[in-house]
Amino acid sequence: MIADLVQIVFGGLAGVGCLYLAVATGLARRWPTARAVAPEPLPPVTLLKPLHGTDPGLADRLRGFCRQTYAAPVQIVFGVQDAADPAIAVVERLRAEADAVDIALVVDRRLHGANRKVSNLANMMRHARHHVLVLSDADMVVGPDYLATAVAELSRPGVGAVTFLYTGIAAAGVWSRLGSLAISAHFLPSVLVGLATGLARPCFGSTIVLTRETLEAIGGFPAVADRLADDYAIGDLVRARGLTVAVPPAAIGHVFSEGSFAELMRHELRWARTVRLLDPAGAAGSIVTHPFPLALIGAAAGSWTCLALAALALVLRLMLCRTVERRFAGERTNGWLLPIREILSPAILVASFFGRGVTWNNLAYSVAADGRLTLQQE
Repeated sequence: MIADLVQIVFGGLAGVGCLYLAVATGLARRWPTARAVAPEPLPPVTLLKPLHGTDPGLADRLRGFCRQTYAAPVQIVFGVQDAADPAIAVVERLRAEADAVDIALVVDRRLHGANRKVSNLANMMRHARHHVLVLSDADMVVGPDYLATAVAELSRPGVGAVTFLYTGIAAAGVWSRLGSLAISAHFLPSVLVGLATGLARPCFGSTIVLTRETLEAIGGFPAVADRLADDYAIGDLVRARGLTVAVPPAAIGHVFSEGSFAELMRHELRWARTVRLLDPAGAAGSIVTHPFPLALIGAAAGSWTCLALAALALVLRLMLCRTVERRFAGERTNGWLLPIREILSPAILVASFFGRGVTWNNLAYSVAADGRLTLQQE
């Protein structure tokens, strides 16, 4: 009797999950490609780039921001909080290579809240000269039309901020490939479905573009200086003023450089707990988007139908990944890692509901129910 119930429940959930994968694949295939037209003349832009340490490919990623086809002045402000940070040497080499680019380096250890990245941004902001601001995390890869695309979206009526979708890029090794796969296989498709249904309200640290006036109106960086999800909080504050957060049809790249299983787990658990704190019901409900392990549970109870659903779920997930790769110029999926990823993602989701601790840049924090950070140890 219990085995029959398990087969029915988990088989039904797996069937719904397979339907989700088919819908997500269709949405990715048909996602709009038209982009907004950039204003003339283009406004000058200040790009704020907070840094902390180095990892493989940092210099090349930063060069991409220096090689923009943007027909207006661009100031790039890099910021670190430690005078011994190895990222300083990378920035200095970049300045020597690109002497025609307006590059500033800010070394300032002042803290404005528990979120060190936001404190870094607040310190950098004192050196920003232009009205249009672009905030971008250090692990992003962009093409030469990145700034033009962002500013074009910001110029649309009613838009208060712009953020970007992103795909995963593995630096090297199996752990970084598993991290990258989570983006193409799970994160990006869920955002597409959320945007299509109106359930998603994205604002990602991959990129946030807004004007100085809008930033000041929402309280500046101090307003989010204690938030774990500072990017999401900025988006909420912008929307609270009656403005929208636009998402261009293009995607940029997010580099994963995790070198161990423990490092990958710390990173992904922080992300999962962030999502859970923002939307507990949605996070719990998202278990249905993982049909492979759900079907395996039904198969373990003796259902051949669930075993077939598990195979179907893997095929559909692979089709979804291939579609995302083609539509958003993503990295090629390592098919042999897919079953591992399919087990790992729901396991992390479940773990996110147990505990409030996160590790970020080797610092341990506790997170309150409202998403505020408290540093536990240096």
